[in-house]
Amino acid sequence: MRSQPLPRPRLRPFWRIREALSLGFFLVAVYTLLEIAIPRSVVQSISMEPNLHAEQRLLISRVSYLFGEPQRGEIVVFEPPNYRPGTPPLIKRLIGLPGELVEFRDQTVYINGVALDEPYLNEPCQPNHCDAASWQLANDEYFFMGDNRNHSHDSRAFGPITREHLIGRAIFRWWPPADWGILSYSYGDSTTPPE
Repeated sequence: MRSQPLPRPRLRPFWRIREALSLGFFLVAVYTLLEIAIPRSVVQSISMEPNLHAEQRLLISRVSYLFGEPQRGEIVVFEPPNYRPGTPPLIKRLIGLPGELVEFRDQTVYINGVALDEPYLNEPCQPNHCDAASWQLANDEYFFMGDNRNHSHDSRAFGPITREHLIGRAIFRWWPPADWGILSYSYGDSTTPPE
């Protein structure tokens, strides 16, 4: 006597709809969490040349500043003063940390009286773009500048930025494909090397 094959269980349409909804909810949740933790940003200008170019796309890590402190030399995305929703945030290099004295003298940046080594710069700053000035940072203020000093709207114009306006650290360049790569940081500060 031949044994009969067992009938295949049939999924009811309700279960198929439920599975599809569960998968859709899961994908939306994952996408939302990624956007919160690792948002994307677009370089809008030439202010960070030669290290970043206009129209490049970056991944930003919000998590970096939830569990750690911003470090000098990092490329940071932040909301400038008078930020309006819908306008792009700025992308600049972190130069001055809370409590420090940032000075411009003879087209050179000084941190607490010590000249800052800046190998990432595009070109020497011209006198008409780097007037002698100083900023004493408060305990929650950061000072940002573009690598292309002669063509950057940064803290020299709008002043220091408080911690609450920092969005995150730029960690990866993902577009265009020819420029893919992890962003490296030139700390250039012999007085406080990165940890």
